[in-house]
Amino acid sequence: MRVLVVEDDPKMAALIRRGLGEEGLVVDVTERGEDALWMAGSTDYDAVVLDVLLPGIDGFETCRRLRSEGSWAPILLLTARDAVEDRIAGLDGGADDYLTKPFSFGELTARLRALARRGAGERPAVLEVGDLRLDPATRRVWRGDAEVFLSQREFALLEAFMRRPGQALSRLQLLDHAWDYAYENRSNVVDVYVRYLRDKVDRPFGVESIETLRGHGYRLREDGGR
Repeated sequence: MRVLVVEDDPKMAALIRRGLGEEGLVVDVTERGEDALWMAGSTDYDAVVLDVLLPGIDGFETCRRLRSEGSWAPILLLTARDAVEDRIAGLDGGADDYLTKPFSFGELTARLRALARRGAGERPAVLEVGDLRLDPATRRVWRGDAEVFLSQREFALLEAFMRRPGQALSRLQLLDHAWDYAYENRSNVVDVYVRYLRDKVDRPFGVESIETLRGHGYRLREDGGR
């Protein structure tokens, strides 16, 4: 494994480099988030260990920029801050895991191995399909620059579509992703809510993004209806 460590404390950075090196990992170290951006863009890392408190842009912003620039190596946030709000901010910003100081190297390397097994597949914090954008953390949706206000169920259904653009989804699949088993009226509820969605995310903008597949279900066009 090749790991990028972003840590501004020289002693801590040296300890992490030595500890991971003893476990057989190849380690590059930088103390600034700005440097991490170009390093991650030019090198295929298996994982990134990212401290939150950094000079210049902090770890949260570094994480967000890495994701926005298309760097999908798994990110482990490393920090002394253990507030729930910090963990939420980091994970919603695109991080994959969170470890607080002090920590054991055994746990750090085990978490890195687990992250590396996930690979570097695209996992955006904000979903984008064409000019449709959906933020699961804030539960907000936009068509271009215009915000679209959806009910909880409409949001869940659109999220199911946007996580699988271009895929044919049956009514049963959509039910499983947007309704729980306790919901009783499962006959034509998907068709009803697809109509609601079209009335909010398509028709006001003169587009058709959700296609009907007769005899099967629906599909969100990969271009978002543009």
